[in-house]
Amino acid sequence: MGTVYLVRHGQASFGADNYDQLSDLGMRQCVRLGEYFRNKGVKFDAALVGTLERQKQSLACIAEGLQTPIDPLSWPGLNEYDSKAVVQAIHPEPLERPTTPELVREHFRLLREGLAAWIEGKTKPEGMISHADFVSGITSALDHVRATHYGKNVLVVSSGGPISTIVAHTLGAPLNAMIEINLRIRNSSVSELTFTPKRHSLVTYNTLPHLDSAEHQSWITYA
Repeated sequence: MGTVYLVRHGQASFGADNYDQLSDLGMRQCVRLGEYFRNKGVKFDAALVGTLERQKQSLACIAEGLQTPIDPLSWPGLNEYDSKAVVQAIHPEPLERPTTPELVREHFRLLREGLAAWIEGKTKPEGMISHADFVSGITSALDHVRATHYGKNVLVVSSGGPISTIVAHTLGAPLNAMIEINLRIRNSSVSELTFTPKRHSLVTYNTLPHLDSAEHQSWITYA
C-alpha cells in the first residue's frame, strides 16, 4: 500500500482584498507541520500541489520545516472553488467585509447555500467550472497517485473544497456531504488515505498532530 497525506493550506488572509496569501500564522502552522513530519521520520516520495499561491506557499513552508527540498507536480485540479463567486450566484448584492462574528456567520450561511446550489446544478458561478468538472479535476489527481506512486508516501497540498470532496468520494457519501466536511476542515490539517492501484481508503481526517500542545492551541484556525 501507499499513503497520501492530504494537507489543507495554512491560514490565508480571510477578509482581506487578496485572500490567496498565507498569513504569518499560516506560514508558522505549515513550518510546524514540516517539523512534525521530520521528527516523525516521515519522508515523501512525491508531492502534488494546486496552483493557488496559498497552496504553493504552504508546501514551501512544509519543506522548510522538513529541511528537505520538495519538487511538486503542479495539479490545477486541486485548486479551490471561488467562494466569492459561489456566494454571488445566490446573493448578487455586495456583502460587508466579515469583520464581526455575526458577519462571519452570515458569510458561511450563504456559502453553504451557494455550494448546495452549485452542486445541484442550480447556479453557474461566474468564472467557475461545473461541479462535475470540479470533482473530475480532483479525482484525476487520485487516479494519478494510484497509477504512479503505489507503495509510496505522497504529499498532496490543497484546500478545504478538494479535500472534503476527496473524503466524501472515498467514503461513497452523497455529493453535498462535502459541504459540512468542508466547513470543518482546519488550517494545515492532515487527512490520510491508504491506497492500492485500485482504490483509496480513508484512515484519518482533519488531524492537527503538530499543534497538539498547550503552546500551540491558539494556532488552530478554520478560515
